Amino acid sequence: MIALIRYTFAIALHTQRYLAPVLLFMGLMGVLTVSGSGPLPPAYASSAGALFICSTWLTVALMSLDDAAQRAIMVVTAGRSLKVLLAAIGTTLLSSLALMAVGLFLPLWLGSYDVRPVDLLLGTEAQLTCALTGIAIGVLCSRPVFRRQGYALAAALALLMFAVFTKNLPPVNQLFRLMATSTNSGELVAPAGRMLAVAAGVLVASTALTHCIAARKD
Repeated sequence: MIALIRYTFAIALHTQRYLAPVLLFMGLMGVLTVSGSGPLPPAYASSAGALFICSTWLTVALMSLDDAAQRAIMVVTAGRSLKVLLAAIGTTLLSSLALMAVGLFLPLWLGSYDVRPVDLLLGTEAQLTCALTGIAIGVLCSRPVFRRQGYALAAALALLMFAVFTKNLPPVNQLFRLMATSTNSGELVAPAGRMLAVAAGVLVASTALTHCIAARKD
């Protein structure tokens, strides 16, 4: 598995497929968190939203690195198609964790906030929730499921909009609503933890569904 993740990282760096989603994330962070002040939950909701979009795009990009012939070679080499899928997800998750550090500390550098440990905990939960949900959407909209990239893009946009704007839908919409209506991070840690658990379950379900679809097509 480690070798597959290293291979995926190497191909992503060589092809520079990561560049567009990362630049989008940095641009959103600069626009949404510059010169902020006051309570941190709204700022961390903005950084989590940026990571949500970026992780979706990054997942689709990393899972579309190989064409059908290259993917077949990787599956034969790895022994199981599930290993190849998990390696791509692991690569995206590690990349999202690096971006999550930026989302945690860049607002503190650009703005003026009173920071407490509970604020950082809430920010970590919020960004990890959005990263896992974004990866889940990206997995479902990747090349193993959609052979045509136009269909994949339309599906990804539809799922992103559905997750963000469907009222009280866990985990993303409900998390954003909680962080928009309360400025006390201590009160939000437990609900955000539940949303994180939901996001992890969504990713597991998305991975299983994608594996089934890809196995039928392969």
